[in-house]
Amino acid sequence: MPTLILASKSPRRKLLLEQAGIKYRTIPSHIDETSAYKRPALIVRELAYKKALSVALKHPGAPVLGSDTLVYCKGEVLGKPRHHKDAVRLLKMQNGAWQAVHTGVALIWLDKGIFLAGAEVSRCKARKLSETELLAMASKHHDKAGAYAVQDTDDVFIEKIEGRFDTVVGLSMNLVRKFIKKAKAG
Repeated sequence: MPTLILASKSPRRKLLLEQAGIKYRTIPSHIDETSAYKRPALIVRELAYKKALSVALKHPGAPVLGSDTLVYCKGEVLGKPRHHKDAVRLLKMQNGAWQAVHTGVALIWLDKGIFLAGAEVSRCKARKLSETELLAMASKHHDKAGAYAVQDTDDVFIEKIEGRFDTVVGLSMNLVRKFIKKAKAG
């Protein structure tokens, strides 16, 4: 099997692949990350697919992996904050509340006719932080859905996770392994 291409520049996704011993190279996609879907699972699945496809079209001979993550809290889809004020708003909304973290994964290998996509969800409970703590935290994670980073040891926002940790980090490794296995067989 040719080397997997990760259609992302996310250091967290790279680390998860490295920890799993999966060899890959990185070619970030540059898609418009908007979706007409309203359901979080469909949004992340579609965006992961679009990311993988945008890179696969330029590299049809290699398997391409795309992923997308969002947070769903109190009936609202929370992506990456647009600016500091938005990060404060997102963190206040989640403060002390449960939320669902959805991660979509897609693997596309055009030369083999392989088109795989799926999504997983984990639930997280945010710790109740003071206004001062929220303001300090809001300046840290503008590149992450929900404006927090569960994998950072100094980020204490999430106190409990129900489901897979890697789904919350941004790459559901059981879907990755399943799709790679299918791609090798197909």
